[in-house]
Amino acid sequence: MNQPKSLHKGATVGILSTARKISIAEIEAAIELLHSWDLKVVLGTTIDLEENQFAGDDMTRALNFQQFMDDENIDAIWCARGGYGTIRIIDHLDFSRFAQKPKWIIGYSDITVLHAKAQQLNVEILHATMPINVSKNTSEAIESLRQVLFGESLQYTIPNVSYHRKGTATGELIGGNLSMLYSMTGSDLSLSTKGKILFLEDLDEYLYHIDRMLMNLKRNGYFDGLAGLIVGGMTDMHDNSVPFGKTAHEIILDITAEYDFPICFNFPAGHLDDNRALIFGREVTFSVDDEVKLTF
Repeated sequence: MNQPKSLHKGATVGILSTARKISIAEIEAAIELLHSWDLKVVLGTTIDLEENQFAGDDMTRALNFQQFMDDENIDAIWCARGGYGTIRIIDHLDFSRFAQKPKWIIGYSDITVLHAKAQQLNVEILHATMPINVSKNTSEAIESLRQVLFGESLQYTIPNVSYHRKGTATGELIGGNLSMLYSMTGSDLSLSTKGKILFLEDLDEYLYHIDRMLMNLKRNGYFDGLAGLIVGGMTDMHDNSVPFGKTAHEIILDITAEYDFPICFNFPAGHLDDNRALIFGREVTFSVDDEVKLTF
C-alpha cells in the first residue's frame, strides 16, 4: 500500500469541493487551523461556486480535483464538505499521476467514493473531518488529523460495551459511509473485504434502510472472510410509524450473527463532532476486550 508523504511546516493544503456547494465563510475556521499549523492554503475554484446544489457543474468539479491531484505544489487535498456529487465526477478523473506520487486526500461521507478508488489504487487515504465541520469538532478530532498529516503515530482506546463482540484482528482498514458503499456495490468501486477490517458509519437514515443496505452488503459477500467490523456513528436514525423493531446496533448484530469476527460500536468517527481520523489502507491491529483498541 502506497503511503502519502507526511506534511511539514510550509507545506500546502488545497481545499476544494467535489460535491455540495460551500462558501468561503463556512471554511474560515479550517483555514485558520491550517495556518496555525504553519501550513499554506490554496482554495479551489469550486469554493464559493454554485450550480444548483453543487459546487459548480460536474466538469468544473472534476477539473478542479484533477488540477489539485496533478499539481506538485499541492501537498494534500482537503475536501471541504460532503453532501452528494463525488460519484458524478469519479469517471472523469485520471489517477495515473496520483497513483505514482500520492498525496493525502482527506474527507468522509460522500468522499467514500474516493476512499473506494484509493483502495483500488493501493493508496492510503484519510477518513477525517472536513473544513465545514472544524468549528464544531472536538479537540481530539482535530489533533488526530494533525497527527496523521505530520506523520505521528496513531492509537485509539475506547470503552467496551456489553454488546460488543470480543476478539482480535489484524488487517487493512477500509470502509466509510454505509449508504455510499451500498450505492457502489456491483460497480468497479465495490470493496474487496476479505481479511480486512471494515469501518461503517451513516447519518439520517431510516432503520429499515440500514437493514436493507446491510443485507445488500451481506449478499455481495462483504462479511465473508472479514477480519473485523468497526461501527462508528449511526447518527440521527429514523423509524416509521410502525416501528422496525431494532436499533441500528441490533440490526448489525442480527445480520452478522453467523460470523465470528470482532465488532465494536460507538467508535468516535463519522457524522459526529468527535470525528477521529482513520487511515484507510493502513494495516491496523483491532482488539475488543475489556476495552477497544485500534492501533495504526
